[in-house]
Amino acid sequence: MFMPFDGTFLMLIPALIFAFWAQFKVQSTFQKYTKVRAGNGLTGRQMANSILTRNGIGDVTVEPVPGALTDHYDPRTKKVRLSEPVYNGASIAAVAVGAHECGHVLQHAQGYVPLQLRSAIAPVAGFGSMLAFPLFMIGFLFGGAQMRWLMDLGVAFFAGAVLFHLVTLPVEFDASKRALVQLNESGALMPEEVGAAKKVLDAAALTYVAAAAMSALQLLRLVMLRNSRD
Repeated sequence: MFMPFDGTFLMLIPALIFAFWAQFKVQSTFQKYTKVRAGNGLTGRQMANSILTRNGIGDVTVEPVPGALTDHYDPRTKKVRLSEPVYNGASIAAVAVGAHECGHVLQHAQGYVPLQLRSAIAPVAGFGSMLAFPLFMIGFLFGGAQMRWLMDLGVAFFAGAVLFHLVTLPVEFDASKRALVQLNESGALMPEEVGAAKKVLDAAALTYVAAAAMSALQLLRLVMLRNSRD
């Protein structure tokens, strides 16, 4: 993602520090509450299935996925995929993450617009972010005035990736809000356990904020470098 060092790189340092801290925060919080068993004894899989049943959703399946913190909901296949520690774990962290992914299911079922927008732009954003820096680098390092269109194209592609990160924020925050409502209203967790679950979800949300901040600053940096060639 990074160009050869120049003065504009310094503007990324605060976002980098924040990103490292957010990653540490989510991992440490998850590890802490992975060791705290949920009073109801439910695993992440059981909690997810319970929420789906409670909301009358019968066309979504819950399945394990390799890795740690790889949990996600795929609206195309209608599958909630939970990492092994969440799928089989009966901890506060596992229950919280399972409920969060079901929050995305509820968004999908209710036609939540930001989720629809994120799903629509995800393929384009992924393709654009892959091409953005090579195109910009070629135009920046090797092109003259006649090649500046490559830099402009790179900036435009990366702007799509920034849009994806920005749209992700309300999607993730709303999913966590829905998860906590489900945990509260169902009585699945005691009030103090819901508070612990909220800490897990809040820590996870920081990683999305950090990603959005980093991408926005990187876009600003590309624009500044592009303008420096004028």
